Amino acid sequence: MPTSNTARKVGAPRPTPTMDRWKLEDAKARFSEVVRLASSEGPQMVTVRGKEAAIILNPETYRQLLPEAKEQLSLVDFLQTLDFSGIDLEREEDRGREIDL
Repeated sequence: MPTSNTARKVGAPRPTPTMDRWKLEDAKARFSEVVRLASSEGPQMVTVRGKEAAIILNPETYRQLLPEAKEQLSLVDFLQTLDFSGIDLEREEDRGREIDL
């Protein structure tokens, strides 16, 4: 069953007014309800021994929190963007090494 939080550390993030709080043992016993409420009513806070431990979010809210995806280049395209004009890429001829057998 959701609980309200009356004691809060100074400087700790303040939960949104609609965020329900669940003790871990209650959240485990009623997990389906916690997930349903996260989808219909918003994020659900889970606490362990009175301390904030996790927040259950619906997928859309989670996606909104993610940074925008950067365009991924193929390896060939990435290598073609590199500028090697000022670098000497010539190598000495490698003749191997002598090994005592």
